[in-house]
Amino acid sequence: MISLLGSEDFVPFLLMYDYSGYGQSSGKPSEQNTYADIEAAYKCLEESYGTKQEDIILYGQSVGSGPTLDLAARLPQLRAVVLHSPILSGLRVMYPVKRTYWFDIYKNIDKIPLVNCPVLIIHGTSDEVVDCSHGKQLWELCKEKYEPLWLKGGNHCDLELYPEYIRHLKKFISTVEKSPSQRYSSRRSTDQFEQPRKSTDVFEVSRKSTDRREKPRQSTDRPEKLKNLSSNVDKLEKLRISFDHVERSRRSVDCHEKSRKSIDHQLERARKSVDRLDRIRTG
Repeated sequence: MISLLGSEDFVPFLLMYDYSGYGQSSGKPSEQNTYADIEAAYKCLEESYGTKQEDIILYGQSVGSGPTLDLAARLPQLRAVVLHSPILSGLRVMYPVKRTYWFDIYKNIDKIPLVNCPVLIIHGTSDEVVDCSHGKQLWELCKEKYEPLWLKGGNHCDLELYPEYIRHLKKFISTVEKSPSQRYSSRRSTDQFEQPRKSTDVFEVSRKSTDRREKPRQSTDRPEKLKNLSSNVDKLEKLRISFDHVERSRRSVDCHEKSRKSIDHQLERARKSVDRLDRIRTG
């Protein structure tokens, strides 16, 4: 989702779209397709509507945080970014790796330090799909942090139901509507934007990636299941599609269950009808 800021009113326009293979969109879900999709949305705003970077707020949820940060890292004058239940990277959702591998997807952990605008991160503390630690670590790596929102008890797909969600989001939008000079002045007086700080429990900010021709290093504490990481590319490709496939699968199961019950009901009606015909014929 991309929101546009007007000169006076609060978020007067929202541009929402489906990634390839989702909702009403055709095509195949993939990492590269999502990058192309958000780029196309941005180009539409820029070329068809004359929208400037500084009037745009990017909003990315879950896997959508990947294409959102990919675009945000390439727009130096972007107004702001909102990350809703974001991921550090695709592989890090599956395994607790401490470095970036070339075959990983949505490498948000490496891209967020490149984002120059204010970033709001919202995450539920009871998220069972993407652990809250993903959001917290991304927040630590932000250049221009905004007060995050950790929703106590919030899961992966219910954060919009919390009253604090919309209040905090409105507060953020109102803040970033100000000019940069006004924001910096406000930061000095209220400390609303917190200065970046170092944390001992954060993965190294400056990391080399094996896709930069770095020779693989030996690790003595590598988990057993990471020995065959190269064979897990198929799993990562499935992860490219989306975590909401879990929900889709559940709905599909419910649908099949309803269909099965409907078929059973129809068969039972047919059986009773046959029984009645037999009774009529023999009577």
